[in-house]
Amino acid sequence: MPWMELVAAGLVPIAGAGGIIFYGSSVPTSQVFGPSLVRGPAGKKRIALTFDDGPAQPYTLQILDILRESGARATFFACGKNVERFPDIVRRVHAEGHSIGNHTFTHPFLYFKQPAFVAGEIDRTQAAIERATGERPRVFRPPYGVRWFGLFGALRERGLRCVQWSNASFDWRDPMTPEEIARAALRRIEDGAVILLHDGREPRPQEQVDASTTVRALPAIIEGVKKAGFGFATVDEFVG
Repeated sequence: MPWMELVAAGLVPIAGAGGIIFYGSSVPTSQVFGPSLVRGPAGKKRIALTFDDGPAQPYTLQILDILRESGARATFFACGKNVERFPDIVRRVHAEGHSIGNHTFTHPFLYFKQPAFVAGEIDRTQAAIERATGERPRVFRPPYGVRWFGLFGALRERGLRCVQWSNASFDWRDPMTPEEIARAALRRIEDGAVILLHDGREPRPQEQVDASTTVRALPAIIEGVKKAGFGFATVDEFVG
């Protein structure tokens, strides 16, 4: 066999394995490395609003005001570093009946991270949220949706359920108008949908955080969910 064919024969399985790893670790709906909740149970006419990367001042507070006025409950996947920065906001999230999930401490990409590093990020955030609210989260969302080897073992040991999303709002893209965010979040809305939004950004200096467009989009998202005939649930209720 010519040497080029030998090389090609070796590359095919390598490329195939790489594709599986990329799909398994990066595609939100993938179940390759372990079970992730992408959509809640059907039949109850409920969707879940989820907010990542906070808390952040003043955006999480503004979102809480909108949720309170509309009677909607949500789930906040908080970064431990931000929890330590704004424990009073976390306490308000908890007091007003919303769920709080673990979103790691520093919001790292989990690609190629050692299991001990991943476990440390999870544990520091569990401890920070427990100090603020008296309770430890039961749900976890990986930063950027990335799952890597060792993550699901750490989650099982801590009784945490991995949660992804079915509907991305793309509110992290710049520029996105409030109308564009709302349309993306509500596209193909179905019973049990999990909508991804952001009340902050990964831990960084506060002057660089701007979730104002998401705040402006939220009333239209809530109205659209209600018009479609759905109510609201927390992710913890989906998990059971």
